[in-house]
Amino acid sequence: MSLRTLFALAIGLTGMPTTLSAQTGSPRIAEYGAIAPLTGVETRADPALRYRAVFNITKAAATPDKVNPSLEKVARLLNLLDRDKIRPAPGDIVVIVHGAGTPIVTNSAVYAAKTKAQHNPNIALIDKLRNAGVIVAVCSQALHGNRIATSELVPGVRVDLSAMTTLAALQSQGWALIPD
Repeated sequence: MSLRTLFALAIGLTGMPTTLSAQTGSPRIAEYGAIAPLTGVETRADPALRYRAVFNITKAAATPDKVNPSLEKVARLLNLLDRDKIRPAPGDIVVIVHGAGTPIVTNSAVYAAKTKAQHNPNIALIDKLRNAGVIVAVCSQALHGNRIATSELVPGVRVDLSAMTTLAALQSQGWALIPD
């Protein structure tokens, strides 16, 4: 499924034909979530909508020295919306991490011990996302299963009871689910 199709299905867009030009200025999340200048697209983000999305991150990157692509997808959404001058309210974008993705929210020492990478390449992106109002959360059940203490997390990462309860609650309240 193309990014355009996924974006249209998961977030909701207007049906008005338009042309997107190259983004001017800096993207909302600099250095992450690159977006391409596109022409001839049939839809663009609707500034009248309230964009609330929950990103379900369950996978690790192909190699532990790379930024997690599902985490980078969060930055891409913010950059796409920012191109149309849409800024979701703080807390309207939520990331819930669990499964094989759990180590991405640990400090560099723990990440290195678990993955054999030199450091955690996700920390800078997590900080940028949090500064943009994104809630980055981790499943407490996944922490337990991966033997990770809350003191080993990147500062500011929220610990939720479980990914399942977070996903069910937010979707029940109208958040769009973006899977990894």
